[in-house]
Amino acid sequence: MVFADRELAKRLERAEGDACREFAQARARLYPESGAAWMECAGAYAVFDGADSPVTQTFGLGLFEDATPGALDTMEEFFLSRGAPVVHEVSPLAGVPTLALLCERGYRPVELSSVLYKTVEASSVHSSEGVTVRMAVADEAEVWAEVSARGWSYEYPELGEMMKQFGTLGFARASSVNFLAELDGIPGAAGTLCLHDGVALFGGAATVPEMRRRGLQRALLEERMRYADSHDYLLAMMVVEAGSQSQRNAERVGFRVAYTRVKFKYSA
Repeated sequence: MVFADRELAKRLERAEGDACREFAQARARLYPESGAAWMECAGAYAVFDGADSPVTQTFGLGLFEDATPGALDTMEEFFLSRGAPVVHEVSPLAGVPTLALLCERGYRPVELSSVLYKTVEASSVHSSEGVTVRMAVADEAEVWAEVSARGWSYEYPELGEMMKQFGTLGFARASSVNFLAELDGIPGAAGTLCLHDGVALFGGAATVPEMRRRGLQRALLEERMRYADSHDYLLAMMVVEAGSQSQRNAERVGFRVAYTRVKFKYSA
C-alpha cells in the first residue's frame, strides 16, 4: 500500500516539477526570444515560462530542503527580475514552518488544487464502439495541438491560439508521451503522459466539443494507464482543481487524494 506521506509528496511534486521544467526548456528551444528558464534552489524548482504563464512558479518548496528567508530571496529575484509574479504552489506536507514563512513575507493564497494518485494497473475495460487510442507520432504535433486547443478553449475561444501554442510545447517535452483518441478514425481527444522516476503524470487531456460523451476520455485514460504499466511505472498522478468535476471523475476510476495544495502569490 502507498501511503499519502511526505515521501510520496516528494515523488509527486518532483514529477510535476520536472514536467514543467521540461515545458520551459521546450519553449526556450522553440522560442529562444522568450527568455524561458529554470533554476533549482533549496531543493525546489523555480520555472519561468513567461510572465503570464501558469507554468511560471516554484515546485516542491519546503519538501526537499527547509525553506529559508535566503532561499526565498533568491527565488523572488529570479521571478521579479524577469517581470513575473512570484508564485509558490505548496504541499501541506512541506510543514507549518514553510507556510508560516510565506505568510510572514506577505504572500496570500490564490488557488487550491488536489493532487491525486493511484498504483498503476492496466485496465481490462474495452473502449466504446468506434473509439481507438494510439500514440501520436512526431509529425502529428500540429494535429495533437489543434485537438487539445479545441478541447480546452471551447468555452473561451479567445484563448485558442494560446492553448494551441501550449499544446505544441507540451508535445515537445523530452519525457512526454502523447496520445490521440479517435472516433471512427477522426481525432477527437488528446492527452499526454509525463514520465519521471516511476511516476506517470496524466495531463493535458481534452476532447473536442462535438465528440464529448462518446467514451474518448475514458479510452484515453485506459490506454495511458496500459502504457505506464507496460513500461514499469508504479504510480499514476493527476492534478485537478480541488472539489471539481475532474476530481470526481478521477476518484471514480480509483485515484485517491494525496493532499490539497495551496498556491501562494507574493503580494508585498
